[in-house]
Amino acid sequence: MKQYLTFLLLLLFACKEAPKTIIQTWVPFDESQLLAENAKHESIKMQFKLIQSKNLDKNELWNSVSNQISNFFEEDYQQLKPLILEQDIPTLQSHISDGKLTYERLTQWYLYRIVKFENDSTKALNAIISLNPNAVAQAKEKDKSRQEGDHPIFGIPVLLKDNINTEGMKTTAGAHVLKNNETGNAFITERLLEKGAIILGKTNLSEWANFMCLGCPNGYSAIGGQTLNAYGPRKFDTGGSSSGSGVSGAANYAAVTVGTETSGSILSPSSKSSLVGLKPTIGLFSRSGIVPISSTLDTPGPMTKNIIDNAILLAALSGEDVNDPATKDNPKNIAYWEKLSESKIEGKRFGVLSNFLEDSLYKANVEKIEAMGGVTVVIEPTEVDLDGFGTLLRADMRLDLKNYLENYASSSIVQHSVEDVVAYNKKDSAMAMPYGQGRFEGILDENVDTEAHEALKAKVNEQGIKFFETPMQAYDLEFVLSVNNRNAGYAAAAKYPCLTIPMGYRENGEPAGLTFIARPFEEEALLKVGYAYEQATKQRVLPKNYQ
Repeated sequence: MKQYLTFLLLLLFACKEAPKTIIQTWVPFDESQLLAENAKHESIKMQFKLIQSKNLDKNELWNSVSNQISNFFEEDYQQLKPLILEQDIPTLQSHISDGKLTYERLTQWYLYRIVKFENDSTKALNAIISLNPNAVAQAKEKDKSRQEGDHPIFGIPVLLKDNINTEGMKTTAGAHVLKNNETGNAFITERLLEKGAIILGKTNLSEWANFMCLGCPNGYSAIGGQTLNAYGPRKFDTGGSSSGSGVSGAANYAAVTVGTETSGSILSPSSKSSLVGLKPTIGLFSRSGIVPISSTLDTPGPMTKNIIDNAILLAALSGEDVNDPATKDNPKNIAYWEKLSESKIEGKRFGVLSNFLEDSLYKANVEKIEAMGGVTVVIEPTEVDLDGFGTLLRADMRLDLKNYLENYASSSIVQHSVEDVVAYNKKDSAMAMPYGQGRFEGILDENVDTEAHEALKAKVNEQGIKFFETPMQAYDLEFVLSVNNRNAGYAAAAKYPCLTIPMGYRENGEPAGLTFIARPFEEEALLKVGYAYEQATKQRVLPKNYQ
């Protein structure tokens, strides 16, 4: 009898269904109905020509993940969810310290979540271009080597915009011509790695950082397809060009993400995804190993769900790079996160732009700052002449892209100039440029000699500074308040840092950001005033279908 019972138990155990993997084969779907619906969108830029990438095989993505989460199932995901979803880095680190979590399980959770949503045709946001095939193995090593005094970014999964060179993953800038661009690490990637961060993968973007086509949608690239906004896929713009970094942050695909900006490319997607985005002073971060637009105005920057994570990531990315003269003598080794609790708004002086007061959300948040003791002064926008801003970008791109392709791209990339890329794209326009390459062609039409180029840099910078300093000096202001990326061009020209923070949602549910602008290298002041505002308002809400 005993043997019979034992046999029955073994039989029941054998018949018990084993946990199923989340990874199923991705099958491209018919998107014609979705495109027909978007053809009626009120915004021309939201009238997509395609959504799914013609060049990225999602099954290759899942192949890089499958063995990493082979022992991680839905039950694990749900059990760990309260410990990870929307939690800031200090909270995650405390869970590690308490033994509730490991870096291995943390990394697996994010990879599982990416597959869970991005492998579902009804939820996919097209936010990811590549994933680190060694992320979990690296996280396991972090569990073994963890020690007192580690940087807070240690063991934390980070997603990088796919114009930032990263060894072991291709860096495409979303462009067909760079689909096989295998590189070493960018300077900022090395800074993250030396502090122990886990580079989880690379995010989609507006191709060539939004300098490819004219009138094309934000968030589209030939490699990644059309990035969609988690708060309203196909309804709301993602902003650009760090679209995938914004969407990935909103959907909790990693603890934090990194974007890049020339003029609005961190501020725009951060505000559209209800994130905290910081566009730092030009020169705070190195640009070496990042696919460029403009060595005059480009900068990487942190995109996060809260201020403290932004401060931690900001510190982790900084450093002086001998290959980037703009970083010489920049501020270094600042623990931006340590003094946030000392933050206050009381007594701080803010410029309120009169032309934005018709925006009820902006006005309501200005009133919140006043209620917190902030001093606000309504200012008129200073008239300045930024004519030539586009010429500067085109002239820079012509030189800077050549420098990247010759010195930082894979040796297998035989195209070494804008002319080469334009010619390459014409060979297969359907795969490489369904929206054309109007901006690239515009670069070829720009002829600016060295003297005129330098004069243009000085003029644009002078006019940008004038826009802010005229009212700031007249009224003794510390900050200027803006909306989303509405003043990004002026801030780019002036090289002034900007911090956008969720300020709520429009009546239709679209996120919006209140943007604080300060003088060069005032990042610590921005983070402190931003922290006080964030703690008092707590505006960010998870997108409802990604909870």
